[in-house]
Amino acid sequence: MNFIEAIVLAIVQGLTEFLPISSSAHLILMPRLLGWADQGLAFDVAVHFGTLLAVLWYFREEVRGILIACLAALVGHTHDRNDARLGWEIVVATLPVVCAGFLFEDFIETELRSPLVIATTTALFGVLLWVADFHKKEISDERNVGFGVALLIGLAQVLALIPGTSRSGITITAALALGLSRGAAARFSFLLSMPAIAGAALLETLELLDSPLPVDWTVMFVGLAAAAVSAYFCIRVFLGAIDRIGMLPFTIYRLLLAGFLFWVFL
Repeated sequence: MNFIEAIVLAIVQGLTEFLPISSSAHLILMPRLLGWADQGLAFDVAVHFGTLLAVLWYFREEVRGILIACLAALVGHTHDRNDARLGWEIVVATLPVVCAGFLFEDFIETELRSPLVIATTTALFGVLLWVADFHKKEISDERNVGFGVALLIGLAQVLALIPGTSRSGITITAALALGLSRGAAARFSFLLSMPAIAGAALLETLELLDSPLPVDWTVMFVGLAAAAVSAYFCIRVFLGAIDRIGMLPFTIYRLLLAGFLFWVFL
C-alpha cells in the first residue's frame, strides 16, 4: 500500500465510521472497485484507533464526567447521577454486540461480505433510517434514554456486524424510532461507538500480534492520523447539521450506492 492509497482509505474510514452510510462497506468495496490490494490487518488497526481517538477527543468532557460519576457510584459516593446512569446504559447497550460478535464472527466473515449482501443492506437500512426519522421525538437529551431504550438500541447494533448496515446508521435508526431527537440519537450513537470501536481495535491488535507479516509503521501512522482528523471533522460537522438536514440525504446516498453496486456486481 502506498501513501496515496493509505490516505484515501483512512479518510474514507474516518468519514464513514460516523456517518450513517457504513464504513465496512466502503472499505471492502473501494479496493475492489479501484483495483487496489487489500489494505491488510495492520492498516485496519491503525484507522480504528484513529477514529477512536477522534470520538474520545470530541466527547472528552462527557467521557470524563461519565467515568468520574461511574467510579464514584461504585465506591458509594454521590456524584452526577445522570452521567453515571448514561455510563451504565452504554455498558448495557454494548453487551449484545459483544456476545453476537463472539458467536457469529466466523459466519459473518465468510458468508456475508459479498457485494450483493452489502448492496442489499445498504438499501434496506437506508430506507429504514428515513422512515425512523418521521417518528415522534420525545427525548432531546441522551441522558434521559433509560435502560430499556438503551438495550433496544444495543440489540439493533448487533445488525451492524453485517457489512453494509452501518453501526452508526442502525443505532441512529433505532434511537429515532424509539423517540430520541436527531441530535440525541447521534450523540448516543457516537458515545456507544467508543466501546465498539475499542473492542474491534483490540481484537485486530491481538490478531496482528500473531501475524507473521511485516508491518509498515509509517503507513500505519499516516492512516491513523488521516482517519483521526477526518473522523473528528465528520463528527463536528454532522452534529452541527443533523437537526437541519435530517436523514434524507443519507438515505438517497445509500440508495444510489446500492443501485451502483447492483449494476456493477449483478
